[in-house]
Amino acid sequence: MSGEQSKKLVAVTGASGFIGLHCVLSLLREGYRVRGTQRDMTREASLRAALEKHVAVGGRLEFCSAELTRDEGWAEAFQDCAYVLHVASPIPRAMPKHEDDLIIPARDGALRVLHAAGAMGVQRVVMTSSIAAITNGHGHDASYVYSEKDWTNLDFPLPPYPKSKTIAERAAWDHMASLGPESALELVVINPGMVYGPILEPDYGTSGEIVRKLMRRDMPGLPKLGFGSVDVRDVATAHIKAMLTPAAAGQRFCCIAEHAWLTDIARILNNNFAARGYKVPNRTLPNFLVRLAALIDKPVRLILYELGKLPQIDNSRIKTVLDWQPRGLEEMVVSMGESMIEHKVV
Repeated sequence: MSGEQSKKLVAVTGASGFIGLHCVLSLLREGYRVRGTQRDMTREASLRAALEKHVAVGGRLEFCSAELTRDEGWAEAFQDCAYVLHVASPIPRAMPKHEDDLIIPARDGALRVLHAAGAMGVQRVVMTSSIAAITNGHGHDASYVYSEKDWTNLDFPLPPYPKSKTIAERAAWDHMASLGPESALELVVINPGMVYGPILEPDYGTSGEIVRKLMRRDMPGLPKLGFGSVDVRDVATAHIKAMLTPAAAGQRFCCIAEHAWLTDIARILNNNFAARGYKVPNRTLPNFLVRLAALIDKPVRLILYELGKLPQIDNSRIKTVLDWQPRGLEEMVVSMGESMIEHKVV
C-alpha cells in the first residue's frame, strides 16, 4: 500500500461487533487509520487489547460514540473519512418483544449513516446486509439458485431479523436512487451468510452462538438447518475489496463460501475437538420436536422459518468482481472452535 493510501481514514460502524472488529483489524493490517463507532465506550480498552494481539495499533485507531437510533455523532464520526464500512445492525439472541425493535434501528440507522456520509464528503459506503435479505419467503424448490437479483419476500410471515435486514437494505438503495446521478456518494452492499471464524475476544456475538451451543452440548440434537457459510476474515476482506474496487459501485454481493447443514458443522467440531473433551451431538431432531421446543425456548423460535432448508446461492459475482477467494468450511469452523476455547467461551 502506498504512503498516501495508508493515511486514509476509514470509519467502521459497529466496530465492537464480530464482523466490525475483524474489519478494523484488516484495515489496520492494511495500513489505514480507523475510526470505530460504538454504543458502549467503556469497551475501548478491551477492544484495543484484543486488536493489539494481532497488529500494531499505535495511534491509528480511535473510537467515538454514535447510535443507530440517534442523529447525534454521525457527522463527527465521518469527518475526514474517505470510506465508511457500515457494519452496525441489531442482531438478536432471542426473539425481541416487537419486530420494530430490530427493524427501526436497522433501517433508520442505515439512512442516518448514508445522510451523514454524503454530507461529510465520504466517497463510498460499504454496508453489511445479509443473505437473509435474499433467500427468505419464497416457494422455490431445492434446485433454485439464489443470486443478487433476488430479494426476500416481505409478504411472507418472517421473524424480525430477516425483515430488518431486507427493509434496511432496500431503504439504503432507495436513498441512493433519490440522490440522482450528480451525487458523488457510492454504495456497495455485502450480503454474508452464517459467519464462522475466530473470535477476537470473549464477547463472541450472536454469530458464534451455534458453535458455542454445540461445543457445550447445550443442544440435545440438531435441527435440520442449512446455511450458506463464510469465514469472518473473508467477510472483512470482502468489505475492503468492495471499498476499493471501482466496478463494485452500486452492486450487492452474496458473500458465501460453502453451503452446509448443521450436521456438517457438528461433524467438523466433533472430529477436531472430541478428543479434547468437546464431544458434539450429531443426532438430527425431527422438525416436529424442534417446533415443540420453540413453545418454551424463545431463541428456538428464531430459526423455525428455516427448518429443512439449505438454500443454494451463487457466489460467482463476488469472486469475479472482487477477486475474492474464501476459506473452506473446515478452516472456518475449526478456527472458531479453537478461539472459543482460547477465550474460555466453552
